[in-house]
Amino acid sequence: MNKYAVMGIQYSRGCPFNCDFCDITTLLGHKVRTKTTSQIIDELENLYLHKWRGDVFFVDDNFIGKRQQLKNELLPAIIEWMDKRKHPFAFNTQTSIDLVDDEELMKLMTRADFNCVFIGIESPNEESLAECNKQQNTGRDIVAAIKKIQRFGMQVQAGFIVGFDSDKPGVFDKLISLIQDSGIVTAMVGLLNAPRGTKLYKKLMSENRLTKPPTGDNMDYTMNFIPKMDIHELLGGYQKVLNTIYSPKHYCKRIKIFLENYNFRNKTRLKVRYCGIKAFFRSMWRIGMIEKGKIYYWMLIIWSLRSPRRLVLAVRLSIYGFHFRKMLEHVNSQMKELAATSLNEYNSIDHG
Repeated sequence: MNKYAVMGIQYSRGCPFNCDFCDITTLLGHKVRTKTTSQIIDELENLYLHKWRGDVFFVDDNFIGKRQQLKNELLPAIIEWMDKRKHPFAFNTQTSIDLVDDEELMKLMTRADFNCVFIGIESPNEESLAECNKQQNTGRDIVAAIKKIQRFGMQVQAGFIVGFDSDKPGVFDKLISLIQDSGIVTAMVGLLNAPRGTKLYKKLMSENRLTKPPTGDNMDYTMNFIPKMDIHELLGGYQKVLNTIYSPKHYCKRIKIFLENYNFRNKTRLKVRYCGIKAFFRSMWRIGMIEKGKIYYWMLIIWSLRSPRRLVLAVRLSIYGFHFRKMLEHVNSQMKELAATSLNEYNSIDHG
């Protein structure tokens, strides 16, 4: 267990929504099935007895599929157990954006020590959201929704997609603005792919646009179909988004925007462990001394010194950013190899 940063646990399967690029409902259906509350408490107790202390990830594809059951049964039980065990864990999970519509649910989640949720936002483009049947996201002020969830005490991580048929060249700058303005520090941006069996896969098959099977990595440079946007323009825009949002300047600014809006009031007593102190000093060397753009790291750290809680999160998120930039170096090297390829050549590459 000491080789892991987080433990996984699962409460439910299935999702009530019908996004056409997602294979969750193809694999697991629309009907949400859950474990019993006693099963979950037993699993938490087991992790505790095995001396795990730290983050626990509810790996459900949509944790809030059965809201009343969560509010009436599971979350009150977790709150009681966490109080009894003096809050050994911090929870995170995946939800849909309509979490923001249920303040009672958000309050219970933060009381149970859920401090982070991952949400599929996908696109700032309403036409693209309608195209993929992401109905729960349409007609919303996404930035306001994200900030509201943050104010309830949960960090929002998010997934985004480019490459929809409705996407125009301006979508890349709009996406950068959405990510920056909302303070979504961890923004996972990928090119659209069509997993086998999804509605999107069947549509593209009928249009004879499918190419090679997808790699399964939605943050690499590959697609498994012929997009409507010119491939070089699409890949160039995708690369621009990644290089912008994870540059030290934009990334550190985003951390500050998030921390200014984040509600720390519901958080339990701050616990600083030896491994965290060690990570802080390593970050000062690797990010604050060696990496390019180190001035932005130091500006963030100095700003965060006014609050120990802010400082801890600022350091942790800065380390995440360093990791993301290392991953981005690989993507950029692959992009260089593709720069001279034609559309036909691109589609013939064995991306697997």
